[in-house]
Amino acid sequence: MRGVRIEPLLSEHAEQVLGIYQAGIDEGDATFETRAPAWAAFDASRLPGHRFVALDDEGRVLGWVAASAVSDRCAYAGVVEHSVYVHPEARGRGVARALLDALIASTEQAGIWTIQSGIFPENTASLALHARAGFRVIGTRERIGRHHGVWRDVVLLERRSRQIS
Repeated sequence: MRGVRIEPLLSEHAEQVLGIYQAGIDEGDATFETRAPAWAAFDASRLPGHRFVALDDEGRVLGWVAASAVSDRCAYAGVVEHSVYVHPEARGRGVARALLDALIASTEQAGIWTIQSGIFPENTASLALHARAGFRVIGTRERIGRHHGVWRDVVLLERRSRQIS
């Protein structure tokens, strides 16, 4: 993708990453969260080797992707959950797909066998993106949580590594 480079997500990106996260939160169909966390909490909860930013030619963050462990039980050592967010002005340019591709490459290299995500069914753009990136729908968790006082469903998706047998 011209004019966009993918790099590891570092603390120097914190302000822009959290701003993009908050913009997604404010739109209402990205997450149950109502506020982006402080950087220390964000940083501590994401796996260092599996988080990336998309930067433009001037070094501005266009989007980010990050994975977290789903469990500390050894049976789930190869399963991560991810989030991907793109600045509203950078959407439709392939940024999210480039970020997902970087995440997939890093998890494949690390021997992670499943990347999963929960997406609100109303977030049709994210569902389509994930389908194009090889994720499949596992099912819908109905009325799994309340968001601004309203029960919301979440579509559970996963991408299985092609390296497992």
